[in-house]
Amino acid sequence: MSVRIGIMSMAHMHAYSYAGAINEIAEAELVGIADHDLARARESAAQFSTQAFASYEDLLKADIQAVVIGSENVRHRELCEMAAAAGKHILCEKPLATTVADAEAMIAACRYAGVQLMTAFPCRFSPAMARLKATVDSGQAGAILAIRGTNRGRCPFGWFVQKELSGGGAVIDHTVHVTDLMRWITGQEVAEVYAETSNRMFGQDFEDIGFLTMAFDKGVFATLDSSWSRPKSFPTWGDVTMNVTCERGVLTLDMFSQNLVVYSDRTGGVSWVPWGSNIDLLMLQSFVAAVRDGTPVPITGEDGLRAVEVALAAYRSAESGKVVAVR
Repeated sequence: MSVRIGIMSMAHMHAYSYAGAINEIAEAELVGIADHDLARARESAAQFSTQAFASYEDLLKADIQAVVIGSENVRHRELCEMAAAAGKHILCEKPLATTVADAEAMIAACRYAGVQLMTAFPCRFSPAMARLKATVDSGQAGAILAIRGTNRGRCPFGWFVQKELSGGGAVIDHTVHVTDLMRWITGQEVAEVYAETSNRMFGQDFEDIGFLTMAFDKGVFATLDSSWSRPKSFPTWGDVTMNVTCERGVLTLDMFSQNLVVYSDRTGGVSWVPWGSNIDLLMLQSFVAAVRDGTPVPITGEDGLRAVEVALAAYRSAESGKVVAVR
């Protein structure tokens, strides 16, 4: 029997990839899409051969077991609480929320309703990342000492640069992915953060540059460049890289280096077209399996909360110019 899924909002560009992934999974069915922008709901429903619902309430009344939340960041809590109250399992786009209080409320609502809450961190499903973690877990490289990470990309503009909808700029958008990967491979929590931010890429009233130094609770330290520092002409959206320094060597990850270089006379530009595994599809497959089998989701709401805490600590540090405790 297929897991019947609805999508709550297509505001985030990742929602389009998730919709496509659902349609590729034999054990899943995309029942419909709802959005506070009804025109967008209708357009995306036609694109993915499904139904547009006039409201979120109508979607939640349909015969579905789960939802994917792809709204602007500040709407995550409202939509999550609606879905949980309706008894639907939830995959929520990152960052889980824009405040700690909202993230905690989302987790509590799902726990009370007896539904699962999964944070959308598809980078965990990268085969290259899986090999890195397996190497760490095997002990071949020895204990982790330090990590240098990047999640540098092009600025998406739109609502992403409107703090009242996004919760911030590059830092809240790009800190959470690699912070989650660092937590995952170390088994440690970030205890302290020092961060510097600026708007020197675009010179507008949002931070487009962010650089963090993190101290973990069991001794690992890490740096993370979470900037929107790629120009519009850059051949791809950005990167996720990590250099993991261990006792017996350095493990290097360049997650999206599998690509074809395309020179197009039609567009007049150069692009890097990725090939290989679709990590969004792999993530959706894991969510569908958890809903179908009643097993725990592999990335929890608590994982999303921990990453949000680090991003918010980075903002406090950048404002004060000091090292701050995450909690």
